[in-house]
Order: sequence, then C-alpha cells, then structure tokens
Amino acid sequence: MLAIIGGSGLTRLPELHLSGRRIVRTPYGLTSSPVLTGRLGRQDIVFLARHGFGHTVAPHEINYRANIWALHTLGATDIIAVSSVVSINDDLSNGVLVMPHDLIDYTYGRQATFSEGGHEPVKHLDFLTPYAETLRSQLLQHAQSRNTPLYGEAVYGCLQGPRWPTLAEVRRYRNDGVDILGMTGMPEAVLAYELGMNYAHLCGIVGMRCLSSQAQACQSDAAATIETIRRLLVDL
Repeated sequence: MLAIIGGSGLTRLPELHLSGRRIVRTPYGLTSSPVLTGRLGRQDIVFLARHGFGHTVAPHEINYRANIWALHTLGATDIIAVSSVVSINDDLSNGVLVMPHDLIDYTYGRQATFSEGGHEPVKHLDFLTPYAETLRSQLLQHAQSRNTPLYGEAVYGCLQGPRWPTLAEVRRYRNDGVDILGMTGMPEAVLAYELGMNYAHLCGIVGMRCLSSQAQACQSDAAATIETIRRLLVDL
C-alpha cells in the first residue's frame, strides 16, 4: 500500500475518497495528525499531514518515529513524502519539481532510530543510498508520461529549522554540494529505511536563496507548485 506524507502546503488531498480516519497510538506516542485512509485515483492509500492539519507542528517537534511506525503498522510499504523546499542551485528555479537522489543531514537532537533503549540489538545501517530507486523510477516515468518536468538528480540538505539559513550558511551548503534545502527529510527517510519501507522524496521548489545581493530570497507561487504535485499524485 502507498502512503503519502503531506508537507507544507499539502495538508489535505481533496481528491481522496475517504474511507477512514484513525488516531493511531504507537509505542512512540501519537502521530502528527490522524491518519486518513481512502482511495486516490486507482489505488488505496494512507495519508498523513506531517505538520498537522493546521500546520502547527514545527519541523524539529514532529514525532517522526510515531509517524513512520503508524504508516508501517497500517500496511504501507511505499512512502511518497511531499515537501516544499528552497533551491540554492541557480539551475533549479522556482516552481520546479525535484526528487533528490541523495541527502546531507544537518539536524540535531531528533530521535532518529528505532534501535535504542536496550530493547533490540543496535543496527548499523548501510544508508549509502537513502531513497528507493524502484519507487523513484516509477515516479520519474509517471511524471514523464504526464508531461510534468521532474528533476531526479539533486542533493537535499535537511536543516533543523524552523528558520532558513544565513547567507554564510548558504555558501557553506553550496560548498557541501547541496542543491535544495528543507527541514523534514530526516530522520523520516532513515526511519522508513529501518522498517524496510520504500521511501521517495517529492519536492516542490517554492523559493531560492541566491548569493547575489539583488536576489537573496526570491519567492515563488507556492500554491501553484504544490498544486502541480497534487495533480501528479492523483493519477498515480
């Protein structure tokens, strides 16, 4: 079963033919929002609003373990995580859809594993490729068939948030090889990996952090970008 995690701008899927709404209690606490189940297009899905339906949960306060655990226990095997991001690569402009192939984690203090507390042996995961290539390929082919441009090569940098970076920090991230910046891709990806779930990150660029003094924080029409993602998901 497919799970969709909605980020900023995608707290609801109007096209979802709702069949259930569940408050899921996990060993790690409650999820960010009730989990919705239903049919979207041709398949049954589960949907979770990462920041809550009212977008009230800050990135560093999200209960990532509860969210991923709940989706797993409800039978989800694949996760498409939707996020709004900013670009620090001049070749990736506002409004572009990107599916990163790699990531760098700049977060701290987040509960990033299920293997702690002495209940299970520690797992040293091989996280060399954080995203599921099969799921990524399916999404890229689907986007191509719908004439929707989707870039499949980018490095995602996950910030602690909720603030965006300074100009000096942008320079640092660029030197690290980062193309796009967000705040929620980790530990979401590694937790899904621990549970054997296929995880792909579908990002919409809603702003740019440029290094020129004339355009350090160029914004786009975020609603239009998220609408493009939503239309892509509806007919998967």
